[in-house]
Amino acid sequence: MALPFFYLNQLDEKKITMDEDTSKHMIHVLRMQKGEFVLLTDGKGKKATAVIVDDNRKKAVVEILEITTEDAMLPKVAIAISLTKNSSRFEWFLEKATEIGINEIIPLVCERTAKDKVRLDRMRQILISAMLQSQQCWLPVLHEPAKFEKVLEFSFDQKLIAHCEDGEKRQLHDVVKKDESKLILIGPEGDFTPTEIENAIRNHFLPVALGRTRLRTETAGMYAAVGLR
Repeated sequence: MALPFFYLNQLDEKKITMDEDTSKHMIHVLRMQKGEFVLLTDGKGKKATAVIVDDNRKKAVVEILEITTEDAMLPKVAIAISLTKNSSRFEWFLEKATEIGINEIIPLVCERTAKDKVRLDRMRQILISAMLQSQQCWLPVLHEPAKFEKVLEFSFDQKLIAHCEDGEKRQLHDVVKKDESKLILIGPEGDFTPTEIENAIRNHFLPVALGRTRLRTETAGMYAAVGLR
């Protein structure tokens, strides 16, 4: 059975006092006691094996026994995906993309995006929970919401835009170069505007199709995550 897994910003001390929420979950919810072992990660590749030395419900203390470092999933994969009107749909995508191992997530604001305000703190907590649930040590980089034009300036080996307009497109699985870093743009409900698509192509984004059916934004993001990773 896998050891319980917890997140900490830093793993640079031998003994660490856990915050109140983590202590409560560890000691009260999981009913862990002094002498039991846990795993810790800083979300930057470090994984520590630790033992509980004080099982206080509000200020549990663990002692690190060993730290290892895991490599990030490469090549780097980033998904710039339009925010959705229904926040729960976007949060579902965040969770699943993290489990799959996407390196960067960019909330995208397009002409047809229904909203542009988000709670980044809530989004980050969803990413942390998904990272721990999937037993990973790398937390995806979560960007602040970015305008479409700004994301066109990002630098990646392979840049793709998935859209539903007529025109020359290739299926995603036919163009992916597994050994290169990749960025894909996923549009809002109603798709990118023709002008946005033209601007992306002008900035060396390759138009792609995601299968043969019309997908919701979060489903398209999930399709892309699997196809690129």
